[in-house]
Amino acid sequence: MIGIAILIIIGGLLLGTYIQYAFLAAAFFLVGTLGYKTSFMLTYGYSVVNSIVLLCVPLFIAVGLLMNQSGIGKSLVEFVSIFVGRAKCGLAVVAVVASAAFGSIAGSSLATLSCIGTIMKPRCAEAGYDRGFTAALVSCACPLGLLIPPSAHMVLYSWAGRQSLLACFLATVGPGLMLVFMLSLCSYFILRNNPNIKVNEKIPLPELLTLARKRTGSAIPALMMPFIVLGGIYGGFFTPTEAAAVAVLYTIPVGFFVYKKLTLRNLYDTLVETAASTGVIMVMIFCIMILSRIYIMEDLPAMITEHLKNFSDNKYVILLCTNVILLIIGMIMDDTSAILLCAPIFIPILEEFGVHPVHFAAIMGVNIGIGVLTPPTAPSLYFGSNVMKVEVAEMLPTTLKLLVFAWLPTLMAVTYIPALALWLPDTLLGGIM
Repeated sequence: MIGIAILIIIGGLLLGTYIQYAFLAAAFFLVGTLGYKTSFMLTYGYSVVNSIVLLCVPLFIAVGLLMNQSGIGKSLVEFVSIFVGRAKCGLAVVAVVASAAFGSIAGSSLATLSCIGTIMKPRCAEAGYDRGFTAALVSCACPLGLLIPPSAHMVLYSWAGRQSLLACFLATVGPGLMLVFMLSLCSYFILRNNPNIKVNEKIPLPELLTLARKRTGSAIPALMMPFIVLGGIYGGFFTPTEAAAVAVLYTIPVGFFVYKKLTLRNLYDTLVETAASTGVIMVMIFCIMILSRIYIMEDLPAMITEHLKNFSDNKYVILLCTNVILLIIGMIMDDTSAILLCAPIFIPILEEFGVHPVHFAAIMGVNIGIGVLTPPTAPSLYFGSNVMKVEVAEMLPTTLKLLVFAWLPTLMAVTYIPALALWLPDTLLGGIM
Protein backbone atom coordinates (compact mmCIF):
# COMPACT_ATOMS: atom_id res chain seq x y z
CA MET A 1 0.00 0.00 0.00
CA ILE A 2 2.84 2.36 0.82
CA GLY A 3 4.36 1.66 -2.59
CA ILE A 4 1.06 2.47 -4.31
CA ALA A 5 0.86 5.74 -2.36
CA ILE A 6 4.33 6.67 -3.61
CA LEU A 7 3.25 5.87 -7.17
CA ILE A 8 0.21 8.13 -6.69
CA ILE A 9 2.52 11.00 -5.73
CA ILE A 10 4.87 10.42 -8.66
CA GLY A 11 1.95 10.01 -11.08
CA GLY A 12 0.34 13.20 -9.83
CA LEU A 13 3.56 15.15 -10.26
CA LEU A 14 4.07 13.81 -13.78
CA LEU A 15 0.51 14.82 -14.69
CA GLY A 16 1.15 18.36 -13.44
CA THR A 17 -1.00 18.14 -10.30
CA TYR A 18 -0.17 20.64 -7.55
CA ILE A 19 2.21 18.84 -5.24
CA GLN A 20 0.11 19.34 -2.11
CA TYR A 21 -2.87 17.68 -3.80
CA ALA A 22 -0.72 14.75 -4.93
CA PHE A 23 0.34 14.21 -1.31
CA LEU A 24 -3.23 14.61 -0.07
CA ALA A 25 -4.50 12.03 -2.58
CA ALA A 26 -1.84 9.56 -1.40
CA ALA A 27 -2.77 10.24 2.24
CA PHE A 28 -6.49 9.67 1.66
CA PHE A 29 -5.70 6.48 -0.28
CA LEU A 30 -3.80 5.15 2.74
CA VAL A 31 -6.49 6.34 5.16
CA GLY A 32 -9.13 4.47 3.15
CA THR A 33 -7.18 1.26 2.65
CA LEU A 34 -5.50 0.99 6.06
CA GLY A 35 -8.54 1.86 8.14
CA TYR A 36 -7.48 5.14 9.73
CA LYS A 37 -10.22 7.58 10.67
CA THR A 38 -10.37 10.62 8.43
CA SER A 39 -11.30 12.83 11.39
CA PHE A 40 -8.15 11.75 13.25
CA MET A 41 -5.84 12.60 10.35
CA LEU A 42 -7.48 15.97 9.69
CA THR A 43 -7.27 16.83 13.39
CA TYR A 44 -3.61 15.87 13.37
CA GLY A 45 -2.99 18.03 10.31
CA TYR A 46 -4.60 21.02 12.02
CA SER A 47 -2.57 20.49 15.20
CA VAL A 48 0.62 20.38 13.14
CA VAL A 49 0.13 23.73 11.39
CA ASN A 50 -1.11 25.34 14.63
CA SER A 51 2.46 26.01 15.76
CA ILE A 52 4.03 29.31 16.75
CA VAL A 53 7.35 28.15 15.27
CA LEU A 54 5.79 28.29 11.79
CA LEU A 55 5.26 32.04 12.18
CA CYS A 56 8.91 32.27 11.13
CA VAL A 57 7.95 31.16 7.62
CA PRO A 58 5.79 34.14 6.53
CA LEU A 59 8.10 36.54 8.36
CA PHE A 60 11.21 35.28 6.54
CA ILE A 61 9.30 35.35 3.25
CA ALA A 62 8.39 38.98 3.94
CA VAL A 63 12.01 39.84 4.77
CA GLY A 64 13.25 38.40 1.47
CA LEU A 65 10.63 40.23 -0.57
CA LEU A 66 11.17 43.52 1.27
CA MET A 67 14.92 43.32 0.77
CA ASN A 68 14.38 42.76 -2.91
CA GLN A 69 12.34 45.97 -3.11
CA SER A 70 14.37 48.12 -0.74
CA GLY A 71 17.76 48.40 -2.50
CA ILE A 72 19.64 46.35 0.09
CA GLY A 73 20.84 43.90 -2.56
CA LYS A 74 22.44 46.63 -4.67
CA SER A 75 24.34 48.02 -1.70
CA LEU A 76 25.66 44.54 -0.88
CA VAL A 77 26.85 43.99 -4.48
CA GLU A 78 28.68 47.34 -4.51
CA PHE A 79 30.25 46.61 -1.13
CA VAL A 80 31.57 43.18 -2.19
CA SER A 81 32.90 44.55 -5.49
CA ILE A 82 35.33 46.78 -3.55
CA PHE A 83 37.41 43.74 -2.63
CA VAL A 84 37.24 41.47 -5.69
CA GLY A 85 35.48 43.40 -8.42
CA ARG A 86 38.65 44.31 -10.37
CA ALA A 87 40.06 40.82 -10.92
CA LYS A 88 39.35 39.02 -14.20
CA CYS A 89 36.79 36.75 -12.53
CA GLY A 90 35.93 39.48 -10.01
CA LEU A 91 32.31 39.97 -11.02
CA ALA A 92 31.72 36.23 -10.80
CA VAL A 93 33.05 36.22 -7.24
CA VAL A 94 30.95 39.31 -6.49
CA ALA A 95 27.84 37.44 -7.67
CA VAL A 96 28.63 34.43 -5.45
CA VAL A 97 29.54 36.40 -2.31
CA ALA A 98 26.63 38.82 -2.75
CA SER A 99 24.27 35.85 -3.13
CA ALA A 100 25.62 34.41 0.10
CA ALA A 101 25.30 37.74 1.93
CA PHE A 102 21.82 38.45 0.59
CA GLY A 103 20.72 34.86 1.20
CA SER A 104 21.96 34.99 4.79
CA ILE A 105 19.62 37.91 5.41
CA ALA A 106 16.66 36.95 3.24
CA GLY A 107 16.72 33.19 3.87
CA SER A 108 15.24 32.55 0.41
CA SER A 109 16.94 31.22 -2.72
CA LEU A 110 14.41 32.63 -5.19
CA ALA A 111 14.42 36.07 -3.57
CA THR A 112 18.21 36.01 -3.80
CA LEU A 113 18.09 35.00 -7.45
CA SER A 114 15.55 37.68 -8.31
CA CYS A 115 17.50 40.48 -6.62
CA ILE A 116 21.13 39.57 -7.30
CA GLY A 117 20.37 38.28 -10.81
CA THR A 118 18.69 41.52 -11.80
CA ILE A 119 21.63 43.56 -10.47
CA MET A 120 24.43 41.40 -11.92
CA LYS A 121 22.94 40.87 -15.40
CA PRO A 122 23.84 44.30 -16.90
CA ARG A 123 27.17 44.50 -15.03
CA CYS A 124 28.34 41.11 -16.30
CA ALA A 125 27.13 41.82 -19.84
CA GLU A 126 29.09 45.07 -19.92
CA ALA A 127 32.21 43.23 -18.73
CA GLY A 128 31.97 40.70 -21.56
CA TYR A 129 30.62 37.72 -19.61
CA ASP A 130 28.68 35.13 -21.58
CA ARG A 131 25.05 35.52 -20.59
CA GLY A 132 24.57 31.77 -20.21
CA PHE A 133 27.48 31.66 -17.76
CA THR A 134 26.11 34.59 -15.76
CA ALA A 135 22.63 33.09 -15.51
CA ALA A 136 24.00 29.68 -14.54
CA LEU A 137 26.36 31.11 -11.92
CA VAL A 138 23.72 33.23 -10.19
CA SER A 139 21.24 30.32 -10.33
CA CYS A 140 23.83 27.98 -8.76
CA ALA A 141 24.77 30.55 -6.11
CA CYS A 142 21.25 31.53 -5.04
CA PRO A 143 20.63 28.27 -3.05
CA LEU A 144 23.26 29.54 -0.63
CA GLY A 145 20.20 31.14 0.98
CA LEU A 146 19.23 27.59 2.00
CA LEU A 147 22.50 27.12 3.88
CA ILE A 148 23.71 30.36 5.42
CA PRO A 149 21.50 31.32 8.39
CA PRO A 150 18.89 32.40 9.05
CA SER A 151 17.19 29.98 6.67
CA ALA A 152 13.45 29.36 6.48
CA HIS A 153 14.21 25.82 5.28
CA MET A 154 16.17 25.04 8.42
CA VAL A 155 13.21 26.33 10.42
CA LEU A 156 11.06 23.71 8.69
CA TYR A 157 13.69 20.99 9.11
CA SER A 158 14.15 21.64 12.83
CA TRP A 159 10.40 21.77 13.34
CA ALA A 160 9.60 18.61 11.34
CA GLY A 161 12.57 16.73 12.82
CA ARG A 162 12.17 18.09 16.36
CA GLN A 163 15.74 19.41 16.51
CA SER A 164 17.34 22.56 17.89
CA LEU A 165 16.83 25.38 15.41
CA LEU A 166 19.99 27.16 16.55
CA ALA A 167 22.05 24.00 16.02
CA CYS A 168 20.56 23.50 12.54
CA PHE A 169 21.33 27.12 11.65
CA LEU A 170 24.97 26.68 12.67
CA ALA A 171 25.36 23.26 11.01
CA THR A 172 24.91 24.73 7.53
CA VAL A 173 27.44 27.57 7.94
CA GLY A 174 30.49 25.39 7.18
CA PRO A 175 29.04 23.84 4.01
CA GLY A 176 27.78 27.27 2.93
CA LEU A 177 31.20 28.88 3.22
CA MET A 178 32.85 25.94 1.48
CA LEU A 179 30.37 26.28 -1.35
CA VAL A 180 31.14 30.01 -1.69
CA PHE A 181 34.81 29.13 -2.10
CA MET A 182 34.18 26.26 -4.54
CA LEU A 183 31.84 28.30 -6.77
CA SER A 184 34.35 31.16 -6.86
CA LEU A 185 37.22 28.78 -7.65
CA CYS A 186 35.27 27.09 -10.45
CA SER A 187 34.42 30.49 -11.91
CA TYR A 188 38.10 31.38 -11.98
CA PHE A 189 39.03 28.25 -13.94
CA ILE A 190 36.11 28.68 -16.35
CA LEU A 191 36.93 32.35 -17.08
CA ARG A 192 40.71 32.51 -16.83
CA ASN A 193 41.34 31.99 -20.58
CA ASN A 194 38.30 33.91 -21.82
CA PRO A 195 39.62 36.79 -23.98
CA ASN A 196 36.26 38.62 -23.95
CA ILE A 197 36.35 39.48 -20.26
CA LYS A 198 37.11 43.13 -19.61
CA VAL A 199 39.18 43.99 -16.57
CA ASN A 200 38.59 47.37 -14.95
CA GLU A 201 41.52 49.74 -14.75
CA LYS A 202 43.15 50.13 -11.39
CA ILE A 203 41.99 53.10 -9.34
CA PRO A 204 44.57 55.20 -7.48
CA LEU A 205 44.72 54.34 -3.79
CA PRO A 206 43.23 57.63 -2.50
CA GLU A 207 40.24 57.29 -4.84
CA LEU A 208 39.86 53.61 -3.91
CA LEU A 209 39.81 54.46 -0.20
CA THR A 210 37.20 57.16 -0.77
CA LEU A 211 35.06 54.76 -2.79
CA ALA A 212 35.45 52.03 -0.17
CA ARG A 213 34.44 54.41 2.61
CA LYS A 214 31.38 55.55 0.69
CA ARG A 215 30.21 52.03 -0.23
CA THR A 216 30.91 50.65 3.23
CA GLY A 217 28.81 53.39 4.78
CA SER A 218 26.01 52.60 2.37
CA ALA A 219 26.21 48.86 3.10
CA ILE A 220 26.32 49.10 6.90
CA PRO A 221 22.50 49.14 7.37
CA ALA A 222 22.23 45.99 5.23
CA LEU A 223 25.17 44.25 6.92
CA MET A 224 23.76 45.03 10.37
CA MET A 225 20.71 42.84 9.83
CA PRO A 226 22.36 39.40 10.22
CA PHE A 227 24.24 40.68 13.28
CA ILE A 228 20.99 41.91 14.84
CA VAL A 229 19.03 38.76 13.99
CA LEU A 230 21.67 36.10 14.72
CA GLY A 231 23.19 38.06 17.60
CA GLY A 232 19.77 38.41 19.17
CA ILE A 233 19.04 34.70 18.80
CA TYR A 234 22.38 33.38 20.06
CA GLY A 235 22.60 36.07 22.72
CA GLY A 236 19.27 34.93 24.14
CA PHE A 237 17.52 38.26 23.58
CA PHE A 238 14.72 36.78 21.48
CA THR A 239 13.49 33.54 19.95
CA PRO A 240 13.90 32.71 16.23
CA THR A 241 10.27 33.67 15.64
CA GLU A 242 10.78 37.01 17.36
CA ALA A 243 14.02 37.46 15.42
CA ALA A 244 12.14 37.07 12.14
CA ALA A 245 9.66 39.73 13.28
CA VAL A 246 12.53 42.04 14.25
CA ALA A 247 14.04 41.53 10.79
CA VAL A 248 10.79 42.65 9.15
CA LEU A 249 10.50 45.68 11.41
CA TYR A 250 14.13 46.57 10.69
CA THR A 251 13.86 46.18 6.91
CA ILE A 252 10.83 48.46 6.46
CA PRO A 253 12.34 51.72 7.82
CA VAL A 254 15.71 50.92 6.22
CA GLY A 255 13.98 50.51 2.85
CA PHE A 256 11.90 53.67 3.27
CA PHE A 257 14.34 56.11 4.86
CA VAL A 258 17.90 54.82 4.24
CA TYR A 259 17.87 53.38 0.72
CA LYS A 260 14.61 55.11 -0.23
CA LYS A 261 13.63 52.39 -2.70
CA LEU A 262 10.66 51.02 -0.77
CA THR A 263 7.27 52.63 -1.41
CA LEU A 264 3.82 52.12 0.03
CA ARG A 265 2.84 50.33 -3.17
CA ASN A 266 5.83 48.00 -2.92
CA LEU A 267 5.05 47.33 0.71
CA TYR A 268 1.44 46.47 -0.12
CA ASP A 269 2.50 44.15 -2.96
CA THR A 270 5.01 42.47 -0.66
CA LEU A 271 2.41 41.80 2.02
CA VAL A 272 -0.02 40.37 -0.56
CA GLU A 273 2.67 38.11 -2.04
CA THR A 274 3.74 37.03 1.45
CA ALA A 275 0.17 36.08 2.32
CA ALA A 276 -0.25 34.12 -0.92
CA SER A 277 3.06 32.27 -0.49
CA THR A 278 2.29 31.52 3.15
CA GLY A 279 -1.11 30.09 2.23
CA VAL A 280 0.48 27.75 -0.32
CA ILE A 281 3.15 26.61 2.14
CA MET A 282 0.67 26.01 4.96
CA VAL A 283 -1.58 23.89 2.76
CA MET A 284 1.52 21.99 1.65
CA ILE A 285 2.60 21.44 5.27
CA PHE A 286 -0.90 20.25 6.18
CA CYS A 287 -1.02 17.67 3.37
CA ILE A 288 2.56 16.44 3.61
CA MET A 289 2.58 16.04 7.39
CA ILE A 290 -0.59 13.93 7.27
CA LEU A 291 1.10 11.57 4.81
CA SER A 292 4.32 11.62 6.83
CA ARG A 293 2.37 10.73 9.98
CA ILE A 294 0.80 7.73 8.27
CA TYR A 295 4.20 6.56 7.06
CA ILE A 296 5.58 6.78 10.58
CA MET A 297 2.55 4.99 12.08
CA GLU A 298 3.08 2.24 9.52
CA ASP A 299 6.71 2.09 10.70
CA LEU A 300 8.18 3.02 7.32
CA PRO A 301 11.48 4.20 8.87
CA ALA A 302 11.99 0.77 10.46
CA MET A 303 11.19 -0.93 7.16
CA ILE A 304 13.70 1.21 5.27
CA THR A 305 16.29 0.67 8.02
CA GLU A 306 15.87 -3.10 7.76
CA HIS A 307 16.29 -3.03 3.98
CA LEU A 308 19.39 -0.86 4.29
CA LYS A 309 20.87 -3.20 6.91
CA ASN A 310 20.27 -6.13 4.58
CA PHE A 311 22.07 -4.20 1.85
CA SER A 312 24.97 -3.03 4.03
CA ASP A 313 25.71 -2.20 7.65
CA ASN A 314 28.52 0.19 6.71
CA LYS A 315 27.70 3.72 7.82
CA TYR A 316 29.40 5.31 4.83
CA VAL A 317 27.57 3.13 2.32
CA ILE A 318 24.29 4.00 4.04
CA LEU A 319 25.12 7.70 3.78
CA LEU A 320 25.84 7.27 0.07
CA CYS A 321 22.48 5.51 -0.44
CA THR A 322 20.74 8.28 1.53
CA ASN A 323 22.31 10.93 -0.67
CA VAL A 324 21.19 9.12 -3.83
CA ILE A 325 17.62 8.91 -2.49
CA LEU A 326 17.62 12.59 -1.47
CA LEU A 327 19.01 13.66 -4.85
CA ILE A 328 16.23 11.76 -6.63
CA ILE A 329 13.59 13.25 -4.33
CA GLY A 330 15.07 16.72 -4.87
CA MET A 331 14.84 16.24 -8.63
CA ILE A 332 11.07 15.59 -8.56
CA MET A 333 9.89 17.67 -5.57
CA ASP A 334 10.27 21.27 -4.51
CA ASP A 335 12.62 22.04 -1.61
CA THR A 336 9.92 22.62 1.04
CA SER A 337 8.09 19.36 0.26
CA ALA A 338 11.32 17.35 0.26
CA ILE A 339 12.35 18.66 3.68
CA LEU A 340 8.94 18.12 5.27
CA LEU A 341 8.66 14.57 3.93
CA CYS A 342 12.24 13.38 4.46
CA ALA A 343 13.17 14.90 7.83
CA PRO A 344 10.83 12.85 10.08
CA ILE A 345 11.42 9.67 8.04
CA PHE A 346 15.21 9.74 7.64
CA ILE A 347 16.26 11.12 11.04
CA PRO A 348 15.41 7.91 12.97
CA ILE A 349 16.89 5.78 10.17
CA LEU A 350 20.25 7.56 10.21
CA GLU A 351 20.34 7.68 14.01
CA GLU A 352 20.36 3.86 13.86
CA PHE A 353 23.65 4.13 11.97
CA GLY A 354 25.17 6.77 14.24
CA VAL A 355 24.48 9.89 12.17
CA HIS A 356 23.53 12.93 14.28
CA PRO A 357 20.30 14.69 13.21
CA VAL A 358 22.10 18.06 13.18
CA HIS A 359 24.71 16.58 10.83
CA PHE A 360 21.85 15.37 8.65
CA ALA A 361 20.47 18.93 8.58
CA ALA A 362 23.60 20.03 6.69
CA ILE A 363 23.46 16.97 4.40
CA MET A 364 19.81 17.70 3.66
CA GLY A 365 20.51 21.38 3.00
CA VAL A 366 23.17 20.66 0.38
CA ASN A 367 21.05 17.95 -1.24
CA ILE A 368 18.08 20.29 -1.49
CA GLY A 369 20.34 22.95 -3.02
CA ILE A 370 21.37 20.46 -5.73
CA GLY A 371 17.74 19.43 -6.19
CA VAL A 372 16.55 22.94 -7.00
CA LEU A 373 19.12 23.03 -9.81
CA THR A 374 18.48 19.59 -11.28
CA PRO A 375 15.75 18.85 -13.86
CA PRO A 376 12.97 17.95 -14.20
CA THR A 377 11.77 20.23 -11.36
CA ALA A 378 14.80 22.59 -11.06
CA PRO A 379 12.91 25.72 -9.88
CA SER A 380 16.09 27.80 -9.50
CA LEU A 381 17.28 26.88 -12.99
CA TYR A 382 13.99 27.78 -14.67
CA PHE A 383 13.45 30.89 -12.54
CA GLY A 384 17.01 31.98 -13.33
CA SER A 385 16.28 31.53 -17.02
CA ASN A 386 13.24 33.78 -16.64
CA VAL A 387 14.98 36.45 -14.57
CA MET A 388 18.09 36.60 -16.76
CA LYS A 389 16.17 36.20 -20.07
CA VAL A 390 18.35 33.29 -21.15
CA GLU A 391 17.36 29.91 -22.57
CA VAL A 392 17.93 27.00 -20.19
CA ALA A 393 20.00 25.27 -22.89
CA GLU A 394 22.54 28.13 -22.72
CA MET A 395 22.84 27.68 -18.97
CA LEU A 396 23.24 23.91 -18.86
CA PRO A 397 27.00 23.56 -19.70
CA THR A 398 28.06 25.93 -16.90
CA THR A 399 25.42 24.59 -14.53
CA LEU A 400 26.74 21.05 -15.03
CA LYS A 401 30.33 22.16 -14.34
CA LEU A 402 29.31 23.98 -11.16
CA LEU A 403 27.24 21.01 -9.96
CA VAL A 404 30.05 18.53 -10.58
CA PHE A 405 32.99 20.60 -9.35
CA ALA A 406 31.39 22.74 -6.60
CA TRP A 407 28.13 21.30 -5.30
CA LEU A 408 28.99 17.58 -5.37
CA PRO A 409 32.41 18.00 -3.65
CA THR A 410 30.67 20.05 -0.95
CA LEU A 411 28.07 17.31 -0.54
CA MET A 412 30.75 14.62 -0.22
CA ALA A 413 32.70 16.73 2.26
CA VAL A 414 29.75 17.47 4.53
CA THR A 415 28.59 13.84 4.33
CA TYR A 416 31.87 12.18 5.23
CA ILE A 417 33.45 14.89 7.38
CA PRO A 418 30.87 15.41 10.17
CA ALA A 419 32.99 18.10 11.83
CA LEU A 420 32.28 20.41 8.86
CA ALA A 421 28.68 20.54 10.07
CA LEU A 422 29.01 19.79 13.79
CA TRP A 423 32.08 21.73 14.88
CA LEU A 424 30.40 25.16 15.00
CA PRO A 425 27.18 24.13 16.81
CA ASP A 426 29.20 21.98 19.21
CA THR A 427 31.60 24.85 19.93
CA LEU A 428 28.94 27.52 20.44
CA LEU A 429 26.13 25.44 21.93
CA GLY A 430 28.01 22.46 23.43
CA GLY A 431 27.01 18.82 23.65
CA ILE A 432 26.28 18.26 19.95
CA MET A 433 29.04 15.79 19.10
